[in-house]
Amino acid sequence: MSNQPMARGEQWLETLLRFFQLTAEVKATNTESLDGNEHSYWLTIDHTKLTPEQIQILIGFQGKTIDAIQYLANTVLNLEQEQEQQASYTVELDGYRVKRQAELQAIATHAAEQVRITGKEFELKYLSSAERRQVHNLLKDCDDLKTQSRGQEPDRRLVVSRRRRIEEVSH
Repeated sequence: MSNQPMARGEQWLETLLRFFQLTAEVKATNTESLDGNEHSYWLTIDHTKLTPEQIQILIGFQGKTIDAIQYLANTVLNLEQEQEQQASYTVELDGYRVKRQAELQAIATHAAEQVRITGKEFELKYLSSAERRQVHNLLKDCDDLKTQSRGQEPDRRLVVSRRRRIEEVSH
């Protein structure tokens, strides 16, 4: 495989799965992330040899396990890498990320509509840091809205609000 970070990602995740005594292949694909990072890869776990219970365990309650695996992948695979060699990894299993992306799009759209209708800020709770970043990116092109994170982990929230007139002029 010619892409070093992509091959490292596949190998690392397959090794992790073997550590859990799971036999599953990982297919890496190069994709630009929402923020335009050209070093962005999806590591898709082939679920065909996994039981439904194994899939559920790997995804975890509210995606916490797959998020933790993804966090580990991004941390470990970027250790001791030069800045230009660092990459962003998304771990996918059984369509979870694709389904969650659709859910986040619906959540972002609903929040935007509520802010526009009521004029009041709308707070989104219970999103992981990666999901908050996705919603920030989904709403970044809305000139009339702004997003910000508020609070400290584990109670950090994303807030959607109207952009004030003065901010529009300076933006």
